[in-house]
Amino acid sequence: MRSPDRTLAVRAPWRDLDGATIRTVAVMCLSVMVIGMSYGVSGHGAGLSWWQLTIIAVVVLAGSSEFVFVAVLAAGGAPLLGAAAGLLVNTRNLGYGLAVGRHLDRGPSMLIGAHLINDETAALTAPETDRRRARAVFFVCGVGILACWPAGAALGALLGSMVADPDVLGLDAAFPALLAALAIPALREKSTATAALIGTGAALAAVPFVPPGVPVLIALVGVLLTVRMGNAHRSSDEKVEEEIG
Repeated sequence: MRSPDRTLAVRAPWRDLDGATIRTVAVMCLSVMVIGMSYGVSGHGAGLSWWQLTIIAVVVLAGSSEFVFVAVLAAGGAPLLGAAAGLLVNTRNLGYGLAVGRHLDRGPSMLIGAHLINDETAALTAPETDRRRARAVFFVCGVGILACWPAGAALGALLGSMVADPDVLGLDAAFPALLAALAIPALREKSTATAALIGTGAALAAVPFVPPGVPVLIALVGVLLTVRMGNAHRSSDEKVEEEIG
């Protein structure tokens, strides 16, 4: 007799998703492909060939880190320096792993999942409360991005000779706009809105003083302070109840 986890492991993930969720995942993946095109154009300008960019996209699978790596190369920096900067930016995946890991099984599933963790899969999976549905969202989105990000990078690199400045296309605005649309509904909760405001303020204040990507990590202070304030508030309520009792 199969255990529930075993049955869950062999079930086709997309069967646990409704049409609206699948459409959201599809839009997310297509947006990532567009951003991948911008990355490919930038990488071509930095002297990387389409196949090099594609391999990096598949192996690293972390857009921000790859953009930082390309930016360092374009500025004349050493590849090792670019890789170190990319690793620093990618430390944000530690937080994503904590948020998503509870939905994954130990073993091969978790090893594969570790490679698929990124901004997009974390944004769609973290709010889920049902474990089966969360796993389905995570793996369907992760596999989609694993296909779309390298494809966009290769296409962008091939177009790089025709587009000198990718900024004129405005491709870099599509993905942040999509993430904002996904995050806005969660701001209806007071605690979430408070954490977002504190984190945004801390990140913006840090921008002039830290490397790209680090402000995202600093924004986590909003979550820590909000949790601490919530705990303090509950403690004070408990003391009042004890005094009344």
